[in-house]
Amino acid sequence: MPAVPPTSFAIRPAVADDAPGCAFVHHTSWVETYSALLPAAHWESDTLERRAATWRLWLAGELTVTVAEECGRVVGVAFASAGRRIGDHPPVRDRELWLLYVLAAHHGTGVGQALLDAVLPPGTPAQLWVVEDNPRARRFYGRNGFRPDGARDVDAWSGLADVRCVR
Repeated sequence: MPAVPPTSFAIRPAVADDAPGCAFVHHTSWVETYSALLPAAHWESDTLERRAATWRLWLAGELTVTVAEECGRVVGVAFASAGRRIGDHPPVRDRELWLLYVLAAHHGTGVGQALLDAVLPPGTPAQLWVVEDNPRARRFYGRNGFRPDGARDVDAWSGLADVRCVR
């Protein structure tokens, strides 16, 4: 694997004007990560425009989102909140990492680690759901103390199988 050049980024709370950047990171990360796992028809409804509308709502509400910014551009996004029930699985931790995405060009630069540490400080007991067939994310979370606990759910919207990990 080639060395990743050092990067300079800032971690900060998201504001309403970040909705387009958050949507771009969220959508692009899905395309970069899941294109081979999802049918082409998935992308007819999973569009940048749909993600942007969702992010406008999220950032207008009470959701506390953290972004990584480089040169005035959002390159990563994360948020954690109360643990939630997924399918038949009640939460097993009070805190849950709901979302963490970093553009592929920024993988290995420390952006993902900085975002995770900002929304769930190291050692904080928490849970998260990760796509079962996402080895890169599973290794990242494993390095941060998250281990599968046996819970598995198939997401109704995407059809992707998720596994719960806890620390």
